Amino acid sequence: MSMKKWTDEELIATRDNMEALKKRQENGANSKLGLLTALIGALAISTGVAFIFLDGVDVLSIILIIMGAITCVSWFKNDKVRRDNITFLFEINKEIKSRKLDKSLKNANKEDKQDSDAALKSQLNEGALDVEEKK
Repeated sequence: MSMKKWTDEELIATRDNMEALKKRQENGANSKLGLLTALIGALAISTGVAFIFLDGVDVLSIILIIMGAITCVSWFKNDKVRRDNITFLFEINKEIKSRKLDKSLKNANKEDKQDSDAALKSQLNEGALDVEEKK
């Protein structure tokens, strides 16, 4: 997806939304809760496997393994989305910086051109005055 076609307002609005989401995700309780969820899922899987070895195949052990796997997959997908959002936010900030850099370079070039035009006009005016004085 190319952000070069996005307007500045769209980029800034998307960046603000992504930064708000990032702050909400990075709150201490939320990130710790995610890790706790992953650990509980892994514990459920290992407990289910241990029960199968000790007691034999049982419906409860299978359900425990399935629920632990679902919990771990859910945590993994959530973590992947979080990492993708951080990468997307980085790309948006990079695009905003490049656009501002381009605009500032264009403004600097315009100012340099205007300064050189003004200097050229003043030199021409001085030359014209010198020619009139010589006449």
